[in-house]
Amino acid sequence: MMKVKMSKKSGNNKMFFELGGVDISYANTLRRLCMDEVPVMAVEEVEFRKNDSGLYDEIIAHRLGLLPLKTDLKSYNLPSECKCKGKGCARCQLKMTLKAKGPGTVYASDIKSKDPKIKPVYPRTPIAKLDEGQKLELEATAILGLGKEHTKWSPCLAYYKEMADIRIKKQPDNKNEIVERCPESIFEIKDDKLVVNKKKAADCSLCDECVEISNNNIEVKPKQEFLMTIESWGQLEPKEIVRTAIKNYDKQLDEFNALLRKAK
Repeated sequence: MMKVKMSKKSGNNKMFFELGGVDISYANTLRRLCMDEVPVMAVEEVEFRKNDSGLYDEIIAHRLGLLPLKTDLKSYNLPSECKCKGKGCARCQLKMTLKAKGPGTVYASDIKSKDPKIKPVYPRTPIAKLDEGQKLELEATAILGLGKEHTKWSPCLAYYKEMADIRIKKQPDNKNEIVERCPESIFEIKDDKLVVNKKKAADCSLCDECVEISNNNIEVKPKQEFLMTIESWGQLEPKEIVRTAIKNYDKQLDEFNALLRKAK
C-alpha cells in the first residue's frame, strides 16, 4: 500500500515528501511525469513591430520563451486538446504585448498580458537594454505545452533519493572516528554510546563509509522508501504539479487499458 508523508519544511516553491510502499520504478515515473507531463504556459511565437535594441529578434524571442509564466490550468487547454484543434482561440492561447522606449532596461514586468492571472513569475528579469531613442515593440503568443516537447514548458525540477535503514548492531570501539568521517553527520555520541541522529537520518547517501570503518558493526540498507523533492520554477505550486502529474498518469493508464481491449 502506498504511503505518503510530508517531510522537512516545504516553502512556496519547494516540497519534500516521503514515498513508501512503491518500488523505484514508480518513484522515477513520478519524477519524470512532474517534469515532462504537467502543462504550463510559455511564449511560443513573437511578432516584432519595432526593435532598435542591440539584440537580434531571435535572441529576444528566445529570452521571452524562457520566461516562467504563472499558469492557470483551469482556464486553458493544450492546443492538441482544444475544440479549435490547435488553430488558436481564447481557450488555448494568450496574447501579450510589450512596448518600451529607451533609455533604460526592459524588464519582464513591462509585458502586458490580456489575462491578469498569466504573468511573469519573476518581474525583474531583464529582457534588453535600450539607449536614447531606441524602441522595442512586439506581440507574443503564449500557449500551454509539455516539458517533453521543450524545457521551457517544464514546471519544476523533480528528484528523489532512496531512504536508508541504519542499525547499530554492536557498539564499535572507534565511535569518534565514525562521527567525524560520516559525510552527512548522521551519527552522534550520547552517554558514551554511538546513536543515529533521527533528524539527519534522511540525509544518508548510502555511501557505506560507516559500515567499513566499524568493521560491519553498523548495517545500512535501502528500505524501499524515497524522499521526493519538487522544486517549482513558479508557474504552479508544487502540490498542484504532483496532483496533475498523477492525474495525467491515470489518464495514460486508462488509454493504455483501452488499447489493450481493442487488441483482443
